[in-house]
Amino acid sequence: MLKEDTSAYDQMSDEEKAAHDAAARLKEQEEQDALPYKWRQTLQDVDISVTLPKGTKSRDLSIVIKPKHISVGFKGKEPIFVGDLCASVKVDDSTWTLDNSTDLGIHLEKVNAMEWWKNVVTHHPAIDTTKIQPENSKLSDLDGETRSMVEKMMFDQRQKSMGLPTSEEQRKQDMLKKFQAQHPEMDFSNAKMT
Repeated sequence: MLKEDTSAYDQMSDEEKAAHDAAARLKEQEEQDALPYKWRQTLQDVDISVTLPKGTKSRDLSIVIKPKHISVGFKGKEPIFVGDLCASVKVDDSTWTLDNSTDLGIHLEKVNAMEWWKNVVTHHPAIDTTKIQPENSKLSDLDGETRSMVEKMMFDQRQKSMGLPTSEEQRKQDMLKKFQAQHPEMDFSNAKMT
């Protein structure tokens, strides 16, 4: 929904919001179904599947994956789809396979593994990324840096929901207490945390 429309949306009753959301999901699904491919994503990657005519051989295909561009089709013919990617991919970690001579699978490894794509190719219809419900995964599946960031985000979210300070707010409070202890001669009664 566009930012200008959010105030109108906020004025809707719960039933109107539900009807609006259902209509938006239906429109989005129809747009996605009309694409020449199906796609799904995780935070780390995008997987695209294209159904090809029976008997297709990999040597018949022309598939080009660049950091911000993709072209998929048959050699010497108009591409099935082509365009700028929604975001950059790691070309060396991106692959494609042809199964059963009809099922083309393209795996794109995202450069930024912390963002949802709104579409594969920028000129194709976008999805509402705020409605994405990621698959359950275990924290142990994540690398150390990502895991600690997710744990911090989860902690901060729990703290906020209970009306308690986030980790950053707690850090600031601890620094102020330490400074107060080191400088008892100063009056901190009107100090504000920002």
